[in-house]
Amino acid sequence: MKTEKLDESAATAIIGQRVVPGLEQEYEAWQEDLNAAAAHYPGYLGSSISAPTPVQPDWVVVFRFDSIAHLQAWINSATRQRLLDAGTRFFDGPATQQVVSGGTQPTDPLVTVVVTHRVLPSHVDDFLAWQHHMSEEESKFEGFRGTELFRPIEGLQDEWTTLYRYDNAEHLDAWLTSPKRQELLAEGEKFNDFKLRTIDNSFGSWFAFEENGKEAPPPSETKTAIAVWVGLYPTVVLLTLALSPLEMPLWLGLLVGNLLSSFIMSFLTMPYYVNRLLKRWLRPSPDRPAAKTNLAGLGIVAAVTVFWGVVFYLVTTQFWTLP
Repeated sequence: MKTEKLDESAATAIIGQRVVPGLEQEYEAWQEDLNAAAAHYPGYLGSSISAPTPVQPDWVVVFRFDSIAHLQAWINSATRQRLLDAGTRFFDGPATQQVVSGGTQPTDPLVTVVVTHRVLPSHVDDFLAWQHHMSEEESKFEGFRGTELFRPIEGLQDEWTTLYRYDNAEHLDAWLTSPKRQELLAEGEKFNDFKLRTIDNSFGSWFAFEENGKEAPPPSETKTAIAVWVGLYPTVVLLTLALSPLEMPLWLGLLVGNLLSSFIMSFLTMPYYVNRLLKRWLRPSPDRPAAKTNLAGLGIVAAVTVFWGVVFYLVTTQFWTLP
């Protein structure tokens, strides 16, 4: 079973909502206003909106605060209630809400399942033993990326909440429909009063959350531009070399090259190369001097640029000449 470092103080609200067909754009604008209002409350760390997907039937909104108290202050605020009253026409049925305290924020695009159980106080020990057995078995399935169990939160939520993550919907479905899971559900029959919702987290951006579960301030526009340039240069040159034997006309070559580079940058270059290489510069630790961080970051940028420049110079002039 995968273990993950937790931020014990942070609190996250996961809210699912079905939206009346045809009102999606108006709803999204309204939700953005709601998220903006939350940003003015103490302890706000971040929020996100996820549209429905084949895996996730609801709109899902995530709010993250630095503590349960600050999250509760936002959830119970008159500001939020006023905005909810104004947005009732967008909703097709009641919302679902789970709140978890602590927990990690995945750095990769994962599919997350949120399961809530109501457990009698006298059954807690049995429930924990059953959950441990469940976690052991699901961790044996392909694509499993981790699980977390959260206790009820007094005054806010009575249910136990479990989050477990898989790398894609197919692997998740293999677990959900497996005979082993059905067998375990039968063993825990007295805990079968549960609700399950899937969240497709594949909507991530080029610059993701930090591992400690807090959403770090975004890099400046200058840093972002330099970081994209660091990833774009090798991506474009390698694509040019790869496509050159096809001898496509300029207009078609640029069309195909730009399409491929967009996908490669989004799903490979930025998350697995640039973000990891420049992580300490793009999202520096608040206790590190800015001058030292910037000097180190720009040094890495310069070194990487020189490296790729030398490599591509040698490849294109000494070993291979473009058609």
